[in-house]
Amino acid sequence: MHETNNFDPMNDLLRAQFALPADLRELNLRTLTPFQRALLVTDGTVTKFIEAYTMEQIEIVRLGQEIRPLTVDNEWLEAEKGSTVLMRQVLLRGKWSYTCYAYAPSLIVLDRLPQFIRDGLELDGGGIGRILYGNRWETHRELLWWGKEILKNVPDALNGMTGVEALSRTYRIIAGGKPIMLINEKFPVPGDTTPAHH
Repeated sequence: MHETNNFDPMNDLLRAQFALPADLRELNLRTLTPFQRALLVTDGTVTKFIEAYTMEQIEIVRLGQEIRPLTVDNEWLEAEKGSTVLMRQVLLRGKWSYTCYAYAPSLIVLDRLPQFIRDGLELDGGGIGRILYGNRWETHRELLWWGKEILKNVPDALNGMTGVEALSRTYRIIAGGKPIMLINEKFPVPGDTTPAHH
């Protein structure tokens, strides 16, 4: 009999699971659907993956975007307090079903971006993955941690989702040896996936 009970295909994927924020709970991958597991590990464009899985066009709705200085040092962006960052929040929503597939706040270090990426971020509806892919800028993603959380302090557009459970993952995008973006993606869980027993 094969030893499958302890197999974790993702144990070499997370760079900083030890830094899991206090408001997130550990994940049991065996309680997730194949779609949810794939969402957590994909290192390509999440939007395109959801479109291929659901066969529905995904709209990227920009909920907010503002430039401000960091109030504390950010270890994962390797950026000091006072550094100028773009705080961005987007919603990934089905064009026809209006299903909310993901809510993603991000922090972006503007002075590490070429102008054509900055221009893309200014366009309403520009998803980060699509902007990077469309411009063929060489980057790579580093998955930091994931967990489960209860959504709170969400933008007004997501008000009906307060208190909903979501899968959450945080990763950073690196270019030229420097982190340029820190992205948190929250995927609302339809129904309750918590197992009755372990």
